[in-house]
Formats: sequence, structure tokens, C-alpha cells
Amino acid sequence: MLALLAFALSLVCAVAVLISAARAAAMALPGRPQPWSEHLVRRAAATLGWAACAVYALGLAGVAWSEAEVGDGADSTPAPACRMGFAPEIINGLTHHRASYLPLRFDCVREDGSVYVSDPDLLWMNWTWAVLALTAALLFLGMHYRTELRARRAAVR
Repeated sequence: MLALLAFALSLVCAVAVLISAARAAAMALPGRPQPWSEHLVRRAAATLGWAACAVYALGLAGVAWSEAEVGDGADSTPAPACRMGFAPEIINGLTHHRASYLPLRFDCVREDGSVYVSDPDLLWMNWTWAVLALTAALLFLGMHYRTELRARRAAVR
């Protein structure tokens, strides 16, 4: 159920990214609102924030889906995500898995305690959503800092 909700959230966020990106691109057209630079920063921050949400939700759906497959019918233990696409010598001695939602991870654990990652795509998803979210936050904070600086300068005059 969590996997389907996360996937739906990813789709909603992806639509929001497209709308926000279109609004940011509209700042290049004539008739844009003034001061256009503030609107552009706000819209770019919103676009990056929605993009971070979309990437994280997509990765969350993948981890939740892998977690849901465990114990769901015959041949579901150990986790199918830990067995599919791996050589027999890699999955030899597989005992259990560990799932994490922050950061996104689905690790497969062997009897000797060694661990391998079931889905290497989660690594780039973690970096991508983190960088997008940090950039959005910095733009948002910078926009408010700039507004406060202008207010202070106006108060001094």
C-alpha cells in the first residue's frame, strides 16, 4: 500500500514540477510580473522543491515495493530484490534484508555479515533529492535574506 501511495505522490510531484517549471520559464516572456528576479527565484525554488519530492517519492516507492514483496507468497524469502539479477555466488548465504527510508536503501545481508545493495539506483536518487532539496532551501533562504536586507537598508535611510 505504501508503495502505491509513494508512486502516486511521485506522479503528483512530477506534474507539480512541470507546472512550476512552466511558471519559471514564463518569466522570460513579455508582461512578466515585477520585480521579475524575485518571482524567478521563488518559482525556481518551488520547481526544485517539487523535483526533490518527486525523486524521493519514486525511490520510496521502490524501497516499499521491495519490502512488500518479502513474505508475499511462495519463493518470497529472502527478498526477491536481493536475488533477481545477481549471480549465484553473490546471493549464496543470503539470510535477510534491511530496508531504510531515510536514506533510501534496501540492503541484502549474508550469513557472514557482509552486505550488498539490491538496487544501485537508490544511490543516485538519494544524492539527487538531497541536492535538489538543499538548493531549493538555499534559494528560499536567500530570497528572504535579500528581502530583509532591503528592509534594513530602507529603515536606515
